[in-house]
Amino acid sequence: MRKEIENWWKQAEADLKTAENSFNNKDYYASAFWCQQSVEKGLKAVILSKSKEKIIGHSLIHLGKTAEIPESYISKLKRLSPQYFLSRYPDASEDIPYELYDENVSNLFLKIAKEVSLWIKNQLK
Repeated sequence: MRKEIENWWKQAEADLKTAENSFNNKDYYASAFWCQQSVEKGLKAVILSKSKEKIIGHSLIHLGKTAEIPESYISKLKRLSPQYFLSRYPDASEDIPYELYDENVSNLFLKIAKEVSLWIKNQLK
């Protein structure tokens, strides 16, 4: 694996660990953000491995389609993708981000991130 791809993947794994730590500490909004970041960086690693082309952006849907993720994952990416903004900016939803998340919502995002990360890991073998 090229160093650049390895760097993206290692950071994706670290972000997933941070998402888990945030979840365990009941920082649910932070967990949602780090789940999104983990999947974004992992998908970018897959894209680099297939095309050697750097891709800019945060849309997990666009990244997933570019990485040729199976269609069954797209609806999951649609749920996780907006967390890039919603989990951080009060003006993104007109609510306080940390109040938007609870254990159930955050747990769903963590499950999605873990499932997509497993697919990513298999692509990078």
